[in-house]
Amino acid sequence: MAAGPGPRRFDLVGVGIGPFNLSLAALAEPLRENHSLEPLFLERQPEFSWHRGMLLDGAALQVPFLADLVSLTDPTSRFSVLNWLRETERLYSFYFAENLFLQRREYEAYCQWVAAQLPFCRFGTTVTRVRRSAREEGGFEVEYTAPSGPATVHAANLVLGIGTEPVLPFDIDGQVLHSADYLVHRDRLRGLDDVTVVGSGQSGAEVVLDLLRTGAPGQRVRWLTRTAAFEPMEYSKLGLEHFTPEYTRYFHGLPEDVRADLLRTQGRLHKAISFGTIADLHAELHLRSFDSLYGGTLGLAGDTGVTLLPGVSVTGGGPSVRGCVELTCLHERRKCEFSVLTDAVVFATGYRPRPPAFLDPELAAALADADLEYRVAPGLYVQNAEQRTHGVGAPDLGLGAHRAAVILNAVTGRTVYDLPRRAAHTAFDPLAAAERDPGIRIEVS
Repeated sequence: MAAGPGPRRFDLVGVGIGPFNLSLAALAEPLRENHSLEPLFLERQPEFSWHRGMLLDGAALQVPFLADLVSLTDPTSRFSVLNWLRETERLYSFYFAENLFLQRREYEAYCQWVAAQLPFCRFGTTVTRVRRSAREEGGFEVEYTAPSGPATVHAANLVLGIGTEPVLPFDIDGQVLHSADYLVHRDRLRGLDDVTVVGSGQSGAEVVLDLLRTGAPGQRVRWLTRTAAFEPMEYSKLGLEHFTPEYTRYFHGLPEDVRADLLRTQGRLHKAISFGTIADLHAELHLRSFDSLYGGTLGLAGDTGVTLLPGVSVTGGGPSVRGCVELTCLHERRKCEFSVLTDAVVFATGYRPRPPAFLDPELAAALADADLEYRVAPGLYVQNAEQRTHGVGAPDLGLGAHRAAVILNAVTGRTVYDLPRRAAHTAFDPLAAAERDPGIRIEVS
């Protein structure tokens, strides 16, 4: 017997509207227009927002502008960043700037422009529960609260794009924050005598640079990291091919333990510092070294007021009797333990996938492994929660449009977006190399 009337049905429901689900929504719009797909996207925030705590003046994306929401899958889309620049009468200005990289504030404004054109993207709605549907057609029941009240819809397919959450290395009291909230506390931090930054990725470098440029005269800035050096991003042309669909396919086909070992060695592909930021930091330090010799305010001739100390693990900490924060530290190679007294600490210690508390337990248990189409269970897909199965490209904006197209092809059961078979010069797998190179012969055991 057919099921009776129930919640409104959607072919695809996206939970969370960050860049990746917004990419999915933008690429789904043409399918909605020809009535082959009915989507709905839900986001608890009142509007699109993206890393607002780190939208520093001058901070740019680390990927070129073509890594927008759509262009690397559909360069003719009206939702491209080039069309946004044209619509906002800034296309010639962008052209004359001769800069491939958007400012982060520009990127957020671009995403807001796209979201405003997608009426099926609903902000200010909080998903409270997702469970398997008991109805004959399967799928999911999605419960959420909106300004108009609670509601339930049926989703034939569900895509989780709820993003990541900041990580602190341990629980610590006192004047401590994560770099994700830096702008919220920036004015207070700039007026302190002593600030310590922990973590040597791009966020840590940008916080240090901002403090050097805007901190109070005489402020001491300390930068600690457990890595052996303040390392530059691997940004060579062939190194970037780790962010192609070919590498994703190769990585996904490796055994789990091999994937884990690879990820541990690939920090410089996505966690290090851009060459431009390193150059800006060095320029600030060079100028400070001059100022310290000729009338500086730091007291000691030659003292820049900046301490850069790599190879250090921060092992604990808490408030000190002097009202400061006291960190306990270990220099790994010298096995030297020491402490740091500082007025405040900014931990630039990264992010981890946000656990979806609204999922029923049997669905939550399925999130560990995603197939090559980003499916973790029948009809359930993830975005930016699959690094352990798909590699370093999972959080990279440059692969967002490709992943969205893969998911749309899977959801519709047809090729709505043609995707390239080859995007890299590197053949990561000898089987792939053998397809084009007659001199490579695969041994059959």
